[in-house]
Amino acid sequence: MSDIDYEVRDEVAYVRLNRPDKHNGLTLDMIDDLARAADRAKNDRSLRAVLLLGEGSSFSAGLDFASAGKEQRRLLMNFVPKRFSAANNFQAAGWAWRSVPAPVIAVVQGHCYGGGLQIALGADFRFASSEADFSILEAKWGLIPDMSLSASIAQLTTIDLAKRLTMTGEFFSAKQAHEWGLVTGVSADPMKDALSLIEKLKERSPDAVAASKALFENTWYSGSRLSFPVEQALQLGLLRGKNHTIARTAAMNKETPEFIERQ
Repeated sequence: MSDIDYEVRDEVAYVRLNRPDKHNGLTLDMIDDLARAADRAKNDRSLRAVLLLGEGSSFSAGLDFASAGKEQRRLLMNFVPKRFSAANNFQAAGWAWRSVPAPVIAVVQGHCYGGGLQIALGADFRFASSEADFSILEAKWGLIPDMSLSASIAQLTTIDLAKRLTMTGEFFSAKQAHEWGLVTGVSADPMKDALSLIEKLKERSPDAVAASKALFENTWYSGSRLSFPVEQALQLGLLRGKNHTIARTAAMNKETPEFIERQ
């Protein structure tokens, strides 16, 4: 049984991360299935919108290292770029939503960390609950975000804030995320906000909506083809380094890491 549910209702695809007992921590299977779900939505011309959701109390707490770490060979194979794309499997899980003609809306509640945040940033719009909290959590593990954040965050906020959040891995509230441009809106009922936007979009020509999305995706910034290979190279270098092992072990044991000197 897949931990990614895909259901279409009233011309809207509901894509749900369904591992609530683990705060929707991402397994390698889920990452593959997210990319497949995006491809499915891309090829369904009847869709007027896509909703990205997390079952339970959280949107996603990010990559489940305990699960992914058991499949080292597969983990490394996921760094190989997909054919006809600069994105690898990790990046496609977050970025493939940009190639879906219909608007994609993430509804965020609870924890939205690491890879979960990168998936949410891959959507066109993000509505968060007032109690949601966020983090570019890869710093905790001695890594960088490599699921397309370098492309998505560049469209939303300033480079100094992007550097700060990535370097520190600090947690921030939904209110802060909204002030920084990382979420579209914050309320007690983000699903209501998302559905309200969908109703407005349905009043417009689906061709014009899709063309509007394509217009900005193709003109806004330098492009994912340039940034994704940089993500890949930097992350692979970190994974091979001793400081990542130190950070990962310290994080798992909830200890303060003692790093070796930068090589």
